[in-house]
Amino acid sequence: MRVFFTILGISLLLSNPFTFGQAQELRFFRIGTGGIAGTYYPIGGMIAHAISNPPGSIPCDAGGSCGPPGLILIAQSANGSVANVNGIQQGKLESGFVQSDIAYWAYSGSGTFAGEPPKLKLRAIANLYPESIHIVAHKDAGIRRVKDLIGKRVSIDELGSGTLIDAELVLEAYGISKDDLDIEYIKPTNAIKRIRNRQLDAFFVVAGYPARSISELANDTEIVLVPINGPEADNLVSQYRFFTRDSIPANIYGGIAEVETVSVGAQWLVASSVDDETVYQITRSLWSQNSRRLLDSGHVKGKHISLQTALDGVAVPLHPGSSRYYAEMGMTSE
Repeated sequence: MRVFFTILGISLLLSNPFTFGQAQELRFFRIGTGGIAGTYYPIGGMIAHAISNPPGSIPCDAGGSCGPPGLILIAQSANGSVANVNGIQQGKLESGFVQSDIAYWAYSGSGTFAGEPPKLKLRAIANLYPESIHIVAHKDAGIRRVKDLIGKRVSIDELGSGTLIDAELVLEAYGISKDDLDIEYIKPTNAIKRIRNRQLDAFFVVAGYPARSISELANDTEIVLVPINGPEADNLVSQYRFFTRDSIPANIYGGIAEVETVSVGAQWLVASSVDDETVYQITRSLWSQNSRRLLDSGHVKGKHISLQTALDGVAVPLHPGSSRYYAEMGMTSE
């Protein structure tokens, strides 16, 4: 019952408009992430833990949180990049993790957002880490290259996910239409169950490696990672500059050898309506030495979250609070 009322209390607080009051008031700040099987959710939880500074916390100078006093960050499971963009634009989220390509298209009203009003409430806090496109297939499905997906049962994730959009771009680069596949639109957690039960041949997921769900799948099911390489991948990177060439190292998932792929940046976006001082304090805390220790000791991708790459590939305006911090560090973004 105690857990129930705790969750209920947080839910009621989150249902109220988000406001920033006096320094010692208890305040909540949501981070829209992704499904619990991906990388956004654990990374969001790690960042939330590093920055949250409720009353009674260990002071920053004693090794505790350096975040704004009274602020509690909450990693909220969501459908991913597109859903987080819409949540920020509609005022349902204070912030969220978004792929670099989705962020650019949403803010500019181009690409997959062509014909929609630009999402002008989006602002950036930081670029976090590279997200690799994984194509995971059951070993017995006979899929060793992208074109082997033709005629197979393939999940490209749910509507509202960044994975779905990137999967469509990859398929297009290889001259494959969705009509060539037996397409399903399901989250990786459900795709994995269907792979285990031999009800699905392959699925796409965009995540920082190692994705926990794929690691668990590799422990009990024979799978392969399908490479995204060759001239098709070269053209993909050339046409869409938010993609970069990448590889998933050997033995990340069981004994699977290194595989070539492409990646996009995972970025932390925030609503323009959040006040400058709060975002400044969040940004400063993110890059504090205290947060660094937590990032280095948690998820593998935490080590890739670096101040040196904080502005890489950021194609939406920085929030004034974040911009102020980077200016103090002598960093600028075009």
